[in-house]
Amino acid sequence: MKQVPFFLLSLLTLIASCTSAKEPAHVNFLVIVADDLNWSSVGAFGNPMKDVTPHIDQLAAEGMRFNHAHVTVAVCQPSRGALATGRYPHKSGIEGFFHTEKNIPNLVPVLKENGYFCGILSKVEHSSPRSDTPWDFIADMEALGMGRDKERYRTEMKKIINQSRANGKPFYLMLNSNDPHRPFSGSDQEKKAWPDIHLAPPSKSYKPEEVSVPDFLPDLPEIRLELAEYYSSVKRLDDLVGVVLDVLDSEGLDENTMVMFLSDNGMAFPFSKTNCYLNSTKTPWIVRWPGHVPSGSVDEEHFISGIDFFPTILEAGNMPIPEGIDGISFLSVLEGNEQPGRSQVFTQFYETSAKKKYPMRCIQNKRYGYIYNFWADGENAFRNESQSGRTWSAMKVAGEERPDIKQRIQFFSYRTREELYDLEKDPDALNNLIGNPEYADMAAEMKGELIQWMEENEDPEVEKIR
Repeated sequence: MKQVPFFLLSLLTLIASCTSAKEPAHVNFLVIVADDLNWSSVGAFGNPMKDVTPHIDQLAAEGMRFNHAHVTVAVCQPSRGALATGRYPHKSGIEGFFHTEKNIPNLVPVLKENGYFCGILSKVEHSSPRSDTPWDFIADMEALGMGRDKERYRTEMKKIINQSRANGKPFYLMLNSNDPHRPFSGSDQEKKAWPDIHLAPPSKSYKPEEVSVPDFLPDLPEIRLELAEYYSSVKRLDDLVGVVLDVLDSEGLDENTMVMFLSDNGMAFPFSKTNCYLNSTKTPWIVRWPGHVPSGSVDEEHFISGIDFFPTILEAGNMPIPEGIDGISFLSVLEGNEQPGRSQVFTQFYETSAKKKYPMRCIQNKRYGYIYNFWADGENAFRNESQSGRTWSAMKVAGEERPDIKQRIQFFSYRTREELYDLEKDPDALNNLIGNPEYADMAAEMKGELIQWMEENEDPEVEKIR
């Protein structure tokens, strides 16, 4: 048999390897962000009401859910700004409802430089860290039934998938639901907001007697009614998630798409959204990535934060992570490994959508939460969106006869400079331990850690806390 020359054999081997081996598939990213969804409203995270979020619960069953996940700041645009930049708001420049003017890396341009097709559905203004964020595809809330029509999301999502395929690129899709943000489903506020627009109804609307009242709110008839409207909006959100996952499956993309689900902050009720309580920043963070993230897994150990989102996406896509960001990728945790430095989280608040400044800083670990309210002086009163609905009005009326509710109103309005809570015993922050001598050492220790963090991160408020 005639021997094949070595150079020819090498060439044939190279050709064979090139034709048989496939290029590694680029992972797609689908990020579903709910608007004002409390972590405890999701069944997989302990909601005692049955079957409110079956599709979100199924996503959790197919991936990993985090029991210690927090957004960086509990209000829309700054929360999303931290996701997009990986930086704390006072460092990114997105402390309120405005864009950054700083020349810093942010997610969309970095993904596009690495070959991604980037689309966004709803909440475009709030989810774009710069006014010139170069999305490839945009459909805002008006085109999506005010961000509440699952079938319109289906149509637009398919457009993004088709355009990414036509361009030969993997996609990054930030899919934002406007549920369960106010105005709630079926509420008077909703009817007044869009009197001439037919809104898609949820698959189930709840009655006041069906809802569970969180412990940080009093159980009053008007509050139950508003919670029923809120949970009807949560149900409509879950209906949307079902459609989104169906599109991925029907398009054959579920195996090669990392799906993340989270909320931008807590529910728009007193003692949740636009604050630093556990119910303000804790978020129902779920990650599904077949073949990479163990299905049905629960992480009880690691704290993850909104600033960690940006580097995690980049590392999952095998892309370089820019220098100068505050967050750290938790891809290692998703792969089932332990990661040091995740025993606590730092959260903040700066200003409301009405541009009222209420600076707060918080440190939380598994046991305790410490908050420093720079604005609390006994004279300035707190005002936020949660006071616009039935709940606050009902609390004020009931407070005329019930001292316990009157005290809650007073505390919400004026606070104290420092707050400390035992989150194992009191996750709803009902018993402020500041002033209790048994917890004086713990308060001092956590305040010291907060000051150290502020110094290390060049927080401009640090001089006011020492």
